[in-house]
Amino acid sequence: MPVHRSGKTFAGVALAALALLLPLSLPGAANAADTEAAPPRGSAHMGMGVIEHDGRHGTPGMPRAVQTEGVDVSSHQGNVAWSTLWNSGVKWAYVKATEGTYYKNPYFAQQYNGSYNVGMIRGAYHFATPDTTTGAAQADYFVDNGGGWSKDGRTLPGALDIEWNPYGATCYGKSQSAMVTWIRDFLNRYKARTGRDAVIYTATSWWTQCTGNYAGFGASNPLWIARYASTVGTLPAGWPYYTMWQYTSTGPTVGDHNHFNGDLSRVQALANG
Repeated sequence: MPVHRSGKTFAGVALAALALLLPLSLPGAANAADTEAAPPRGSAHMGMGVIEHDGRHGTPGMPRAVQTEGVDVSSHQGNVAWSTLWNSGVKWAYVKATEGTYYKNPYFAQQYNGSYNVGMIRGAYHFATPDTTTGAAQADYFVDNGGGWSKDGRTLPGALDIEWNPYGATCYGKSQSAMVTWIRDFLNRYKARTGRDAVIYTATSWWTQCTGNYAGFGASNPLWIARYASTVGTLPAGWPYYTMWQYTSTGPTVGDHNHFNGDLSRVQALANG
């Protein structure tokens, strides 16, 4: 009968449609989507987790004390227009050199030498991945691939970028004490290789969560704080003041802009050691 045949056809179509939908709800499909959403190794850059975790709460007004403008760059910026930045008042820069022990910034030479050539005081930074290799191994990789220091008056000490893990667990699967040990190993090896105490770049919320707000580095390692707001806010334990403050990721030429806590002579003093 025609009615009977029509019912069978409708049921078949419904079952086929259901079969097409079922794979979307399987655990494997969800995991594949999560994997695809993770950024590729090497793509991390300074401050990439700030807005997601801490938000954006305005920008600083006119500073009451003298501040010196700087930028930080990575491969995301490609070849940077350093003359434009210099003419806008930017006087110092940090350039991503390395990540883990597996990545070197392919634009490092243009960025590191280009900033120097227009007159800036510049340094290099390392994006830490404490879940991949030891702190000492990453410090060696950093120094061997652009993160060294020389007393030429134009080279800032290397910076350790230690912040949210863009590839997995926020604290890289480490306990607070293990994280402190990893950071200490990096800093000790960097100083042994260069004679300088590295700058620590971090955010107060991450530092509190992942190190237990450890206060032991404030006496020797300059603090570079990340906070996109009208004020710098509470600093991590052990640091009575910040040396640098990354206050925005939406600058006009290069997104990441920073205040150095002092005039240009203080930037020069940090470079000279």
